[in-house]
Amino acid sequence: MKRILILGASLMQMPAIIEARKLGCYIIAVDANPKAFCVDMVDRFEKYRQVLVEYNQHMNLTGITEQREVYIKHFLDSVAIFKNGYIGDGLSVIDVGTGAGFPGLPFKICNPNIKLTLLDSLNKRINFLKAVGQELSLDGIDYVHGRAEDMAQKPDHREKYDIATARAVASLPILLELCVPYVKVGGFFICLKGPGVDAELEDAKNAMKILGVKLVERIDVSLPDQELKHNILVFKKEEPSPAKYPRKAGKPSKNPL
Repeated sequence: MKRILILGASLMQMPAIIEARKLGCYIIAVDANPKAFCVDMVDRFEKYRQVLVEYNQHMNLTGITEQREVYIKHFLDSVAIFKNGYIGDGLSVIDVGTGAGFPGLPFKICNPNIKLTLLDSLNKRINFLKAVGQELSLDGIDYVHGRAEDMAQKPDHREKYDIATARAVASLPILLELCVPYVKVGGFFICLKGPGVDAELEDAKNAMKILGVKLVERIDVSLPDQELKHNILVFKKEEPSPAKYPRKAGKPSKNPL
């Protein structure tokens, strides 16, 4: 069996590690950072992918099922934020409208020490997420079935989290209204967006002011074999969000802030 030594075993090396292991190679990953991506994570990501593909046969979870595409477009895109140090040990994280578990479950795989809440409005998806958590032996996850607009008004969730995150197609003003109320003052909302983010940031100025957040970092993300640039937006919460937000279901999308 061939042995392959990978120096600087960052998350971006994951597709190469997967291909090498498919060829029967034994991987040795070395990095000076003790929290760097390790080969053991590959097994969990691969189990996650397998459960995703299995459930996707009878559920509409994703249109991306080919192995390399899943690793690049779902897994790597989700965890690109890790190199900037926001997802630290012991932090409470809520993934709002998590869907198939992105980015929350990849966060948990890369840092099992976070306290993760996965929120989704469809109970079928919650059952899928529970199946993934069980298959991957992931502890410290709360699975919450409910609408983002409703759960943010409940005392158990409102302004209780160090980080809220979302990887959704909704416009930025809508995402801010749905997600920021979950974040405690001093915490962060981390949003994964595609191209065209400049226009969205301009449209979101009023929402940012009303909800008490400011943009503190914009991170450009380049993925292997992908022409389109992705963006990670990091907002810091400086003031409590007014109690009236988020508004009832339907209003944020019909009349964005």
